[in-house]
Amino acid sequence: MTTPRPSTPPPSLGEFDYVIAGAGSAGCVLANRLSADPRNRVLLLEAGARDNYVWIKVPVGYLYCIGNPRTDWCWQTEPEPGLQGRRLRYPRGRVLGGSSSINGMIYMRGQAADYDGWAQSGARGWSWDEVLPYFIRAEDHHAGPSPFHGAGGEIRVEQQRLRWDILDAFQRAAAEFGVAPTADFNRGTNAGSGLFEVTQRRGWRWSAADAFLKPVRERPNLRIETGVTVDRVLVEQGRATGLVLRRGGGQWTVRARGEVLLAAGAIGSPAILERSGIGAAAHLAELGIAPVVDLPAVGANLQDHLQLRCAYRVENVATLNQRAASLLGKGLIGLEYLLRRTGPMAMAPSQLGLFVRSDPALATPDLQYHVQPLSLEAFGGALDPFPAFTASVCQLRPDSRGTTRITSADPAAPPAIQPNYLSAESDLRRAAEAIRITRAIAVQPALAPYRPEEIRPGPAFASEDELRAAAGQIGTTIFHPVGTAAMGRVVDERLRVKDIAGLRVVDASVMPTITSGNTAAPVMMIAEKGAEMVLADARESLC
Repeated sequence: MTTPRPSTPPPSLGEFDYVIAGAGSAGCVLANRLSADPRNRVLLLEAGARDNYVWIKVPVGYLYCIGNPRTDWCWQTEPEPGLQGRRLRYPRGRVLGGSSSINGMIYMRGQAADYDGWAQSGARGWSWDEVLPYFIRAEDHHAGPSPFHGAGGEIRVEQQRLRWDILDAFQRAAAEFGVAPTADFNRGTNAGSGLFEVTQRRGWRWSAADAFLKPVRERPNLRIETGVTVDRVLVEQGRATGLVLRRGGGQWTVRARGEVLLAAGAIGSPAILERSGIGAAAHLAELGIAPVVDLPAVGANLQDHLQLRCAYRVENVATLNQRAASLLGKGLIGLEYLLRRTGPMAMAPSQLGLFVRSDPALATPDLQYHVQPLSLEAFGGALDPFPAFTASVCQLRPDSRGTTRITSADPAAPPAIQPNYLSAESDLRRAAEAIRITRAIAVQPALAPYRPEEIRPGPAFASEDELRAAAGQIGTTIFHPVGTAAMGRVVDERLRVKDIAGLRVVDASVMPTITSGNTAAPVMMIAEKGAEMVLADARESLC
């Protein structure tokens, strides 16, 4: 009879005070702030690679990063009933800097009412007046310090380095419709129109890794590991004590003396929780995962901004469609960027923004426009062979709710992402109204010299039912998933996971409701405030 050999425990990366899963917009902030005290040993884990791919740094390089497995998880949604059964690409960053390394670079905080709503729903400490100092603290605004902006912080915020006559005309048309220009979208109310400010420095993308990680990566108490996939959280006697990891085909572990912090994003963090036995017990049991905490809200409450890309053919004005249509045009664009860091290669995906009310009775705008001097059939496709612009509009506060669930205990298996776009009647109604408002702006006198002709969805969509159908036909994600480990449902107002000590989620997952605008800046604010909470709780535990 052969005596079985004892199993060899997996190798360990060691023991740290804080272990951070995910080096995206939140994880980079956490790593910076928690390692500022040299007594804290901090480990930052990233499944992707280092951010040394040239197209990460060039602003237009998002075209080569989204859909590229080098930088993107390349997930897809499940077939969406509200979008005629279509599956959408669902980009999420898989590189140091996370989605801040592949996103549209727009710096947008949202509205004061968003955060006041969080606080009123039970998330104490998260009102606008309470979160504004965290936005300001981390900011390096091009105009210098003011009551609403910071200077000398890590996040560089600059004006875009180009202009287009067609966008100027659209802004004038919006003013004729009743949308006045605004000098600043980030003072708590973003009503009006203006050019988006961007997270760039002198024409280069300025990601969370550039801002928060690279200046401190030589700290002896900070260790950064790439190419490491987090399998699950180690939970012992109701406390998170470390992580189980996958690397190079093998399994590893790491121990946390203080806390484990999940910062893997609105899709990644709930997936780690579920693989750890924290989630809907019935679903986990189906996958052969032993439930640790029955928490059905994990992976639920998924919210995202659905954009309707309304496109118009124009005459008598230049757009990117013509400028990039020839080798000479492409060469001149490249030369301009090489010499001056300006022009189309320096531009964010969207340049002009509008915030509009779909109903005059609303207290704050509920529609956001991203207006672009170009048009194309689908993201990543070829530009149309004629001059055109796109007025992309999204509902800021959708009522539709979706889910993201793991499909296997294997961390390599893609999740089932089901946003359920346009499943709420109110969302359908506002989508139809958004198309009508876009048409009303397009017929204003300021655009008349350019003879705008609607090509998407097209004038054939006229009735309420037809406009709702059009929204399902042209709608696509604008890449803002949030809410899947929400405060009050999965974590408390200090971002601690219910019924598990030593474990927090610190990323877009914790938003109870989506903010009224782009989500990168709010995520970095959440991490800034979250890091302060972690350190404060550690000090209190020593008293």
